[in-house]
Parts: sequence; C-alpha cells; structure tokens
Amino acid sequence: MKAAHAAALGRGARRASPALLRLLGALVALVAVMLIGALRNPEFLTPENVLNVLRQNAVLALLAVGMTIVIVSGGIDLSVGSVLSFTSVLSVVLARYGIPVAVVGPVIAGIGLGLLNGFLVARLRLPPFIATLAMLLALRGLTIAVFGEETVPIKVGRAEFVAFGRAELLGVPMQVPVIVAAFLAGFLLLRYSRFGRAVHAIGGNEDSARLLGIRVERTKTLVYAISGGLAGLAGVLFAARISAGMTNYGLGLELDAITAVALGGTLLTGGVGGVGGTFIGVLLVGFLFNLFNIDASLNPFLQRVVRGLLLTIVVVLQGSLLLRRR
Repeated sequence: MKAAHAAALGRGARRASPALLRLLGALVALVAVMLIGALRNPEFLTPENVLNVLRQNAVLALLAVGMTIVIVSGGIDLSVGSVLSFTSVLSVVLARYGIPVAVVGPVIAGIGLGLLNGFLVARLRLPPFIATLAMLLALRGLTIAVFGEETVPIKVGRAEFVAFGRAELLGVPMQVPVIVAAFLAGFLLLRYSRFGRAVHAIGGNEDSARLLGIRVERTKTLVYAISGGLAGLAGVLFAARISAGMTNYGLGLELDAITAVALGGTLLTGGVGGVGGTFIGVLLVGFLFNLFNIDASLNPFLQRVVRGLLLTIVVVLQGSLLLRRR
C-alpha cells in the first residue's frame, strides 16, 4: 500500500514539472500585460486601480478557487454562473432579515446546489459536463421564472446592505480580504490536507485512488459542495457591490473561471494544479480586461474575442504537452 502511494506521489512529481513551466508562462504574461498597461496609461498600476481590479474580479476569483478544486479532481462545474445569479437575488431578498442572514443564506444555498451536483456526478455517475450543464440550464430558468425581471432591487434593508457592500478594512475594499482568505484556505486545503491529497489522487487516476482506500464518491461530492458554496459567496459579493441581484448575470463566467484556472497551470484533465497558480491566472485575466476598459483606443467588445482566444490557446498547449509526455 505504501509502495503504491509512493509511486503515485512520484508520478505526481514528474507531472508537476510541466505545470511549473505553465505557471512561469502565466507569470511572464502577467508581467507583460502590466508593463503594456503602464506604458499606455500611467494610472494603470496605481494602488487605486490595482484595488479596483481586485474588487471587480472578486466574483471571478471565488469561482476560480472552487473551479480549481473541481478540475483537479477530474471534473468540471459549468453551473457556477447560474448559482451566482440565483444567490445574488437570494441575498437581496434576505437583506430584510439582516446582513448575517443575507450572507449565510446564499452560501448555504450554494452548498446545497453543489451537493446536488455532487450527487449527480458521484452517486448517479453522470458525466460532470452533463450534470452541471443541466444544473446551469435548470437553475437559470428557475431563477428567471421565480423573480422575472433582470434586476431585483433591495426593497427592505437597503441602507445596511449598501453600507456592507462599501465596507473597507484599513482602506481596502472588503472584497479583497475575502478573496485573499479564500485563496489561502484553498491553497492549504489542496496542498496540505488529507482531503487535498485525495482530490489530486482522484483526478490522477480514480481507480487507483479507490484501491488506495480513498472514499471517491464522498470526496467528489464535497468538491462540488465547496464549488457551490464559493459561488454562493460570490453571489453575495456581487449583490453587495451593485446593491441589487441580477437574474441574467453570470453568463460565461464559468468559462472565465476555467480560463483563469488553466492559465495558472492546472491541467484540465485533472490530477495536477493548485490555487496558487489560479491566483496568477485571475490577475492575468483581470488586468487584461482592465486594460481594455481604461484604454480608449481599444475596443472593449474585443474582450470576448480575447477570452475565447485565451481559452483556446491554453487548451491547445495543454493538449500538446500531454501528447509529448505520452
């Protein structure tokens, strides 16, 4: 048993080297984007703009942390955008009962939806793509059917909710400490915990993980619960930032999260990756799109084109590296 475990760790170490190269590539790309931005606009790297980028990408950051854990396990979660939209509206509705309820309620709802995804994937053995796509469509339709309008305003408790959304800690928007805490927790969970080792083992080879005594179904269910909970928290942060919920928000955000995860060196086939690299991926995506927004000479509608190109390039590069290794 110990020999098999050591062999699995050895394979993981050999696979980590290409991941390190991809991570270094993301770092180089991030530095390049920041230098280009600074040359085109002297305010690009000011503390105010850096904090603004972090605040605006807090939602993406939380989704990406959860997506990293799911992808490392060998799965995918396409439902996070719909969970985000639903929980943003739920947070606004619950604001009348106070900030604690408006925060905790959506997170619990997100965990519940994640557990449902986990049940479909782990217990019913549906392909993750199909199971989470079904959740994406069903939850999006349910949200629009129940709440109707695209923007749901706060009717009771608006003043407290607005103050919560604008809260700062030592001059730093409250979204920043939240995402830092999420990344730190995700890093420690994947890198140093028994659960994290199980996630890597399942993503590397599910059958081998089962032979090692890992409770595969339970671990996979928890993986989707974590992703759902973080999507619920992202919905709260989004609603707090704009003081409203939106039933049509989050379309395509799951792809942005996947792009950030892949840019950070996590293999989309599972088994290799971590949230440290994902943090770099989120920064790269965030600063790149911020460059489009603050540079008047760049067409902001090209952001979607760039997003598609980034994801395509990453998938092609990962595919070529996998073929070479074989």
